[in-house]
Amino acid sequence: MPISTAPYKRKYEHTHARGSESIVECSFCGRRLPRYKAFVLKRKFTINDPTLMKQIDPKYIHSFERKYYVCPSCARFRGIAQPGKSIRKKHLQV
Repeated sequence: MPISTAPYKRKYEHTHARGSESIVECSFCGRRLPRYKAFVLKRKFTINDPTLMKQIDPKYIHSFERKYYVCPSCARFRGIAQPGKSIRKKHLQV
């Protein structure tokens, strides 16, 4: 029987024993899920208004980065994770 693996890669590696994984909340739907199942999305805050940028000195602008955790269903719906074909489907002859 062929082994089926996910067609995408997650960057998180398990660090705790089984049953004690940290739980995160999806930033879009609020679903609680284990951290290893979540997709991480990083977004920065920037000022897009050119007139405002001219008025503010660049050394006083602090653009912060926010980390969002996204559940698999929201990631598929929003196009963050686009799973390809699994190994089983790749090796099927057409």
